[in-house]
Amino acid sequence: MSYLEATNDLYRKAATTPDVGLCCTTNPIWQLPGMKIPTIMQEMNYGCGSTVNPSDLSNEPTILYVGVGGGMELLQFSYFSRRKNGVIGVDVLPEMLEASRKNFIEAEKQNDWFKSDFVDLRIGDALNLPLEDNSIDVAAQNCVFNIFKLDDLKKALSEVYRVLKPNGRLVMSDPTCEQSMSEALRNDDRLRAMCLTGAIPLQDYIDTITSVGFGTVEVRAKRAYRVLDPKHYETKELIYIESVEVCAIKDPMPSDGPCVFTGKTAIYYGDEKYFDDHAGHILMPNQPLAVCDKTAATLQKLNRDDIFISESTFHYSGGGCC
Repeated sequence: MSYLEATNDLYRKAATTPDVGLCCTTNPIWQLPGMKIPTIMQEMNYGCGSTVNPSDLSNEPTILYVGVGGGMELLQFSYFSRRKNGVIGVDVLPEMLEASRKNFIEAEKQNDWFKSDFVDLRIGDALNLPLEDNSIDVAAQNCVFNIFKLDDLKKALSEVYRVLKPNGRLVMSDPTCEQSMSEALRNDDRLRAMCLTGAIPLQDYIDTITSVGFGTVEVRAKRAYRVLDPKHYETKELIYIESVEVCAIKDPMPSDGPCVFTGKTAIYYGDEKYFDDHAGHILMPNQPLAVCDKTAATLQKLNRDDIFISESTFHYSGGGCC
């Protein structure tokens, strides 16, 4: 049995019998005015964070969600795109699609604004998405892509890049891990399917995203997720896993490489009215400016004694410049 078959087997069971402990979201569920989330959807919330951000969802976008789970985030996305087929949900498992359909009927009873036909559920594979090129404004996946091994991860990212419109966004939540894992852990198909041992270092994750063409990457949040301890797993040391929320934007790749925002900030505290690096960055005195890692490194190389560059906070919410 391959790791993908093991994953499908695990989630086929989770579709028919909700497994509340299968995944562990590390942030509260969005509470939006006038929206009620059925209990069954919350029980089938198999993600590790959230991919729903109102700043991505203006003007009723066409939204793709890969790996439908119990339909909770599909419902949340529908809140921002209240039209027929405004949200497209793709899953490889008929059982999961059927569970979502049933959950949408309950969601209709609890939400006057929601209609099941707001969501177009399609059978499909993340490695071969059943969508046309340049047809999606916002794509999302929650705790799915981390299961893939590197070649399949690149394929899944390339597929999303293909279907996104220019300047479209891919919003993701996945576990990452900075420590090395034993081959036994890496090759345990069930633990990989449970979103544990497929976690890779954050920089490797970002590098893989940009390798398929995404010109901008925003690290929006990083939180504690799980630990693998020697008593219960094949490891000699405690392994700490984090959950990250990332947005990748399909904009042109800059000639000097991608712009990656990890929450770094530049502050000018000199005596002049402002500092201009003549490369598009103007720093006003004691006014923090969010900068991408590339710009932060360039400013640091100036060796000025009146510019402060913060460490990465791994929390970026827009603004600033690159």
